[in-house]
Amino acid sequence: MKKLTASLLVLVVSSSIAVANAQQKNDTVKTKEIEGVVVTALGIKREKKSLGYASEEVKAAELTGGTTNTGNVASLLSGKVAGLQVNTNNNFGGSANLLIRGYKSLSGGSPLIVIDGSPVNNNTVTGSTFDYGNFLSDINQEDIESVNVLKGAAASALYGERGSDGVILIVTKSGRGNNDGSWGVTLNSGITAGFIDKSTFPTYQKKYGAGYGGQAWNEAAGPGGYNYANFVDDASYGPAFNPNQLVYQWDSFDPSSPNYGKATPWVAAKNGPIKFFETPVTYINTITIEKGNKTSNLSLSYSNMLSNGLMPNSELRKNTISAKFNHDFTDKLHASVFTTLTLQDTKGRNETGYSDNVVTGFRQWWQTNVDVLALRDAYANNGNSNFSWNRSTAADGTPQYWNNPYFQRYQNYQSDDRTRIFSYAQLKYDVSKNFGITGKLSYDDLQMVVEERLMNGSLPQAFGASQLNVSSGYARTNVKNTEINFDLFANYKFDITSDLSVSGIAGGNVRRNLIDNIYMSTEGGLSKPGLFAISNSIRTILPPDENYSKWVTSSLYATASFGYKNFLFVDGTYRVDQSSNLPKGNNSYGYPSVTGAVILSEFVKQPWLSFWKLRANYAEVGSSTNNYRLVNTFKARGEGLFDQPYFLANPNLKPQRSKETEFGMEAQFFKNRLGFDIAIYKTRTFDQIINLPVSSATGYRTFLVNAGQIDNKGVEVQLNGTPFKTENFTWDVNVNWSKNENKVIALNGDSQNYLMASYQGGVSLNARVGESFGALVGSDYVYNANGDKVIDPATGRYLRNNNQVIGNITPDWVGGIRNSFRYKDFTVSFLIDVKKGGDVFSTDMYYGLATGLYAETADYREGGFVHPGVNPNGNVNTTPTINPGSFGNVDGYRRMPNKRFVYDASYVKLREASIGYSLPKSILANTSIRDAKISIVGRNLWIIHKNLPYADPEAGTGNGLGAKGNSIGVLPTTRDIGIDLTLKF
Repeated sequence: MKKLTASLLVLVVSSSIAVANAQQKNDTVKTKEIEGVVVTALGIKREKKSLGYASEEVKAAELTGGTTNTGNVASLLSGKVAGLQVNTNNNFGGSANLLIRGYKSLSGGSPLIVIDGSPVNNNTVTGSTFDYGNFLSDINQEDIESVNVLKGAAASALYGERGSDGVILIVTKSGRGNNDGSWGVTLNSGITAGFIDKSTFPTYQKKYGAGYGGQAWNEAAGPGGYNYANFVDDASYGPAFNPNQLVYQWDSFDPSSPNYGKATPWVAAKNGPIKFFETPVTYINTITIEKGNKTSNLSLSYSNMLSNGLMPNSELRKNTISAKFNHDFTDKLHASVFTTLTLQDTKGRNETGYSDNVVTGFRQWWQTNVDVLALRDAYANNGNSNFSWNRSTAADGTPQYWNNPYFQRYQNYQSDDRTRIFSYAQLKYDVSKNFGITGKLSYDDLQMVVEERLMNGSLPQAFGASQLNVSSGYARTNVKNTEINFDLFANYKFDITSDLSVSGIAGGNVRRNLIDNIYMSTEGGLSKPGLFAISNSIRTILPPDENYSKWVTSSLYATASFGYKNFLFVDGTYRVDQSSNLPKGNNSYGYPSVTGAVILSEFVKQPWLSFWKLRANYAEVGSSTNNYRLVNTFKARGEGLFDQPYFLANPNLKPQRSKETEFGMEAQFFKNRLGFDIAIYKTRTFDQIINLPVSSATGYRTFLVNAGQIDNKGVEVQLNGTPFKTENFTWDVNVNWSKNENKVIALNGDSQNYLMASYQGGVSLNARVGESFGALVGSDYVYNANGDKVIDPATGRYLRNNNQVIGNITPDWVGGIRNSFRYKDFTVSFLIDVKKGGDVFSTDMYYGLATGLYAETADYREGGFVHPGVNPNGNVNTTPTINPGSFGNVDGYRRMPNKRFVYDASYVKLREASIGYSLPKSILANTSIRDAKISIVGRNLWIIHKNLPYADPEAGTGNGLGAKGNSIGVLPTTRDIGIDLTLKF
């Protein structure tokens, strides 16, 4: 991979130099055209050359033009921006995690999302086994004109407490029509189908069937002297397959099965779990109507999305309506209004994590003799009942550990309805050519109803408010999140002298947030089977769990940007926030920034140098905390009972702070044919607001403190090149690469470890002093002085050393390479997305290797396996593992240290690819169609390299820190291929 990248860069450089000289007469590009105008904090447009900090803009064509419509804008940024790490997953309607310049906080963190200068909510519903997606997915990607990523503290300081993790600025399209007052119409229609990448799903061994203990069968011989299979054991460590041996299996008890009452040959199933999945298909149709003239423009759009997932009984319907209106009432008074409404209904999201997750069963606890399509027929032909392969006994069909997967999907499904409204109205008055006043009001409202079901006859599981084991139940969550922002600011621009100018803004913001959530459930099960209603509870329901919270943040901010002779630019910003979530005396805090940029190309006048800039900056940002953490509050449980929180509040909290220094250089050569942008930075984050363990004698489990310091440093590189450019053919290359290193410097006092998440098998995600953020801690091998793994000569098994750092989720570096080709009316593009390093603990391999599912478990069950390593005396191990005929004695969770199941999470992916054809104007000349383009698009087409077996190393359980570093029960990745048609009238 390194050689390929190096060769490509050499080709780009050499080709650009060779071809540029031949075309200099045709390429007359000014500095302003090279750098362009970009949108910065608060929606202010600036010439990019004057910026003293790193930002990177992605135009709509680069964002959406070469890939399928994912339904989530965040995932479209994968591999396109240096310093931005995007983690997508395979969950149906699931979330995508965004991380800029590494983790700065012990609580994780993600960038602020801003649309046309107004912040929007990008949270997710938590506390469930389902991934309900981050709310950025409510934004219609067809409304986006560009995305600008503000990476560092100086770029995002104007957003105060919300800018500590960077900012993603989204600019929506303005209606332009045909610029003559006539209407313009754009129709876009696409269909995408997904096909499972088999490298991301288990390859099962086909030599052994159900059981835990080798050759033992389930019970004494049945009718005809035939044995019963071990249908109670959810593993494949049983007797070897033999087509001449007849056995009573689970379907021998299914009256609707052709095998009813029969002993059948003991062979591997014809249809394994991969046949359980369906082909996901997505239909998206969008119509956009535009009209514009010199004084006003209007854009209206409607988008309809219909999608089904990999799992049976999954469907997502999303309708989005957007409108944007800009109007100049006079030469001085300008108005802008934008609103978007999203209505989304989702049914059948896949469960995540360990318990009751169908895919967890397929990856960890399954029998290779079970035919999944026979389970489908058993469910359908027995009145949609829970006819499971995992019987308790031959006489008792009650599920032992697992429901019939089709019953699980069709009867125990969840559903959710989401309504999202985001609107803003802005009025600007130009007092003079040098001074203006802007007022802006934005409103973001999300309402969601979540329903979870457990049908009568299910395997008992923890459910509902009490989390008691029940075999039926119904739970409902009502979610309401609202944010209102009001900004009033003045903009100014003056020439102090003929060589020195100053510009900037001064104003304030008031933000009000509201959360109103209610959760309630049945208790003891459903009184009437199949009636999913809270009133259908067998027992008296517990009082609803209500969370109603409000908070206010008020801010003042000011900027000043000085420009001297078009080559020297110095900016200063300052913002003061006052938060109702912090105590008096500590609730007002300021964030300064200062930046500088020098345009060296104004002094070095060479025909091969188009632009050259040095920049530097220093800034401070920070963040507040959640509401109601200063004084302990209590939750009512009815009948005069109250629950106290598990953490001890702190009335003396201070805001978390980050200080960052950044240096950068950017340049363009040969009329913008070759260029680079390099940034280096160092960030120190301290006074973090975290929960640390406390003695249970206090009545609490944790206490809230300002503690901890994390340092980040890194480098970001962007390269652009046009190796070939003629009238009919153009080849553009864009490369980005970034490396971030972080270290936990301190916690609180003598504390050395902070627990962030716990996984199955005793593995945890931690912040450890002296280690990089995100240490995986668990049992490791025992090593001798030479680094050899030590084995017990009596058992042939590895010795284990507990509570060791066995990995880290932080990658070494991430990058992407995008190639775009144009030949006359044809376009071709593809994007390679790369992540190097970082670790993941595979719970699937932890259990699945023990239960004998995977192909590598087939060949050592009789004779054992000699593990590589040494005995304590230093001699090479020669002892085969003892008792290999029982599950987990050779490999898997029972005998191996956790380190065995930690894998390098690197990957190289063909993330995007497209082939497009635009119909020539000559063909469209006598029609009402102005433009017509058809494209074949693809996403996740090829995992070129990975180290994690049977799964995608990028896939996780959902959003947030807890989803990192653990591969457990994830859906297989699909190769998505689609056809997209765009017509403009």
